[in-house]
Amino acid sequence: MWLAALAILIGLAILVWSADVFIDGATALAKKFSVPSFLIGVLILGIGTSAPEMVVSVLAAIEGSPELALGNAYGSNIINIALVLGATVLISPIIIRRGIVKRDLPLLLLITVIAAWQLRDGTLSQVDGIVLLILLVAVLGLQIIMSIREGYHEHEDDVVVANADSEHSNNLEHSNNSESLEKLEPSVTRGIVSLIIGMLMLVASSRAIVWGAVELATLWGLSELIIGLTIVAVGTSLPELVSSLSAARKGEHDMALGNIIGSNIFNTLAVVGLATVIAPIAADPVILSRDVMAMGVLTILLVTLCVFAFKTKRQFGRTSGATLVLFFMGYTAWLIQSVSM
Repeated sequence: MWLAALAILIGLAILVWSADVFIDGATALAKKFSVPSFLIGVLILGIGTSAPEMVVSVLAAIEGSPELALGNAYGSNIINIALVLGATVLISPIIIRRGIVKRDLPLLLLITVIAAWQLRDGTLSQVDGIVLLILLVAVLGLQIIMSIREGYHEHEDDVVVANADSEHSNNLEHSNNSESLEKLEPSVTRGIVSLIIGMLMLVASSRAIVWGAVELATLWGLSELIIGLTIVAVGTSLPELVSSLSAARKGEHDMALGNIIGSNIFNTLAVVGLATVIAPIAADPVILSRDVMAMGVLTILLVTLCVFAFKTKRQFGRTSGATLVLFFMGYTAWLIQSVSM
């Protein structure tokens, strides 16, 4: 018991530290190459922090428990929006940009609808899994192209000013050119190293926390189903929670929201897709009637709140955050009640 408690405490400490390292590396690379923060959030944070879900789900499918993979992915999606994003905006409100409302949120909603449609008959075949993986490649390509294009527009004025200054101080730049080139590579290298170390430590510490929590829950007599639907789902979402909170605390609001959207897209397409390709899933009907329905309603709620904030030119702030957290509390109560019946 003491070893499990120690694993949780040490895991939390490492988790907080590694999230800072991870965000610092992502921010440094984004600024160095003028990459939009939202794109960094979608690709690096969204995919990187979904590594625990992917590891758990793939191993579950290989070991003959594909339904656990499905529950872990969809449960993590619910936690990401309701708890992770809710807690993040309670601490630091987010400004909703046009691209998020016009492209990213509708895309997330469409993917959620596709996930529910594939489960309409209670099964996911290997063909369904392949379709999800193909959609993942298409979505990531679209995100990269559109986000970079928007990033160029956002920085257009800065580029004009920079060019004017460049002409004014051409001789000075020429004399310092070699020095700037020498500073570029170490900076990029440090950013990449920070990303890799941060991501690895995020995954390792989250697994330590999940192991410790499962050990304690087992000792306290909780059922394995409750452990899987609550502790494991929350545990594999810890990287998203800490990374989003850290990004918001550092003022990288687009990165925090991109982390959630990217993670949910990755969970639905990649995590479920990989698990289904490994082993077809015959899902319990309750997953569709309870968990998928909750995920769909929550996604619609998120879109509605974000559109309202954008249209009224308000921040996606504490009222919205409190609404999402209350949804999470209600879903958890519903989950416990349905399992105990």
